Amino acid sequence: MEQQAQSENQEAIRVLVVDDSAFMRLTISNALNSIPNIIIVGTARNGVEALELIPKLNPSVITLDVEMPQMDGLTTLRRIMNDFPRPVVMLSSLTKEGASETVHALTIGAVDFIAKPTSKANLSAIEDELVSKVIRASQTKVYPAQRQGRTARPAVIKPKKVIEKQTRMLRSSEKVLVIGASTGGPRALSSILTKLPKDIPAAILIVQHMPVGFTAQLAERFDRNSQIKVKEAEEGDQLEVGLAIIAKGGFHMVLDAESRVSLNQAPTVHGVRPAVDVTMTAVAERFGKRSVGVVLTGMGRDGTNGAMLIHAAEGKVIAESQESSVVWGMPRSVVESGAADEVVPLEKMVPAILEALKG
Repeated sequence: MEQQAQSENQEAIRVLVVDDSAFMRLTISNALNSIPNIIIVGTARNGVEALELIPKLNPSVITLDVEMPQMDGLTTLRRIMNDFPRPVVMLSSLTKEGASETVHALTIGAVDFIAKPTSKANLSAIEDELVSKVIRASQTKVYPAQRQGRTARPAVIKPKKVIEKQTRMLRSSEKVLVIGASTGGPRALSSILTKLPKDIPAAILIVQHMPVGFTAQLAERFDRNSQIKVKEAEEGDQLEVGLAIIAKGGFHMVLDAESRVSLNQAPTVHGVRPAVDVTMTAVAERFGKRSVGVVLTGMGRDGTNGAMLIHAAEGKVIAESQESSVVWGMPRSVVESGAADEVVPLEKMVPAILEALKG
């Protein structure tokens, strides 16, 4: 454990670095210490040490390794969210297991993550990302586990016997639901998808800002915990009722002439790919008033242009309210544009969606 003197600047971002690797603790600390407004208040080798230090050091942001001895990152994160809720940025490996654990962490309260490079020689490549994500994390709003309630630990559906999820072709009178999210999105999406009924009368497209290698795990996790079928997007996927398709990391998701999913690697929009605006625009152009757009928590304004097009086409637009957003950036932009038909907190989002799908 290491500790540094505190800055007199009350606005400084106080960071606790938690990692079982002494090399990683030093690397992370050095990268963050190079920024004037960031102070490393301490480091810990595992979750047990971290939980002892948090009430003493009162960090404003925690970087947390996923894989650690004594107490792993997920167990530590749950304890932090229960006892000392504050922004946590996870560091994970690029393995399939690491991606799965990272996605789990994002659904139970972590605000962001950084994928560790495969070799020490590549560590410098993540330093800028590390700094920017710690700064962004310091600007987020984190709720205690009891406040998150159902959203922090969504109820896993455990039927007595396996029930096959039914999907069918989209009828000409039915709607297409597009949901967009960024920072804090996995938690919000988990809250929504685990509550949608299996007979929801719509096809669903989801865009969550996430890099290559993680959206497949996100889709698998949601599919296990939902009554509807959830999958990562593939070229040629058909829009079906009872099916939610999540945009693949690194690819924009649009629709072809037959309203099938098409993926491309066109330039980023708002600095991201996939972008919410790209998918919402495609749906608005293809389905017009049959479009329903939902913009959840996230920084920036991605989703605003698409929401405006849906609104102009007489579709419905719902934005998450400030009270439940981890970051009220994307939904705020939609509200300020005048495109939002409704602004609701996360706990009321499913009833609002189902009402918008009527008629």
